[in-house]
Amino acid sequence: MATEKRLSARRKHTLKSCMLMVANNLLEAEASVKAEERQKFLAEKLPPLELPYSKDELMELCKKLHEQIDISEEERYCIEFKLNMVLNEVRDLNIKIVDLRGKFKRPRLKKVRMSADAMLKALLGSKHTVNMDLRANLKQVKKEVKEEDKQLRDVGDWRKNIEDKSDRKKMFDS
Repeated sequence: MATEKRLSARRKHTLKSCMLMVANNLLEAEASVKAEERQKFLAEKLPPLELPYSKDELMELCKKLHEQIDISEEERYCIEFKLNMVLNEVRDLNIKIVDLRGKFKRPRLKKVRMSADAMLKALLGSKHTVNMDLRANLKQVKKEVKEEDKQLRDVGDWRKNIEDKSDRKKMFDS
C-alpha cells in the first residue's frame, strides 16, 4: 500500500469533475430517449383529434372515446392486478428466504452497569414509580454464637492456648 502512488488532490478533483460530466451527459441522453419514447407512444395511442361540426358526428366521437377509455381502464386494471400479485409473491419469497436463513444474528450487547430502578424505568418508562430496594426484601438472619467460638475469643493468654494444643498433640502421638 505504501509503495503505491497516491493521487494528488488536484488530480482527484479533475477525475471527479470528469466523472460528473459523463454522468450528466448520460442522464440527459436517457431523458431525451424517454421523451422520444413517450411521444411515440402517445402518437400511437392518441391520433390527432378532429372535431366534427354536426351533433351526430360529435355523439359518435364521444362513443368512440368512451370505448377507448373502457379499453384503457381494463388494461390498467389488469396491469395493476398483475403488479399486486407479483408484489405479494415477492413478499412471500422474501419471508421464505428469511425463514430458510434461520435466526437473525444477534448483535453483541455492551455491558452496562445499571441499578434495578434505572432498568425498570428504562423498560417501563414513566410508569415506574416504586422504589425497588433489594436488600429490604432479604430475610434477617440472627447469627448464632457457639460456645466454642466464645471460648476461643475469650482466651486471654496465648501461652495457655498453646499448652492446651500441645497436650492434644501428645494424645495423638501416643
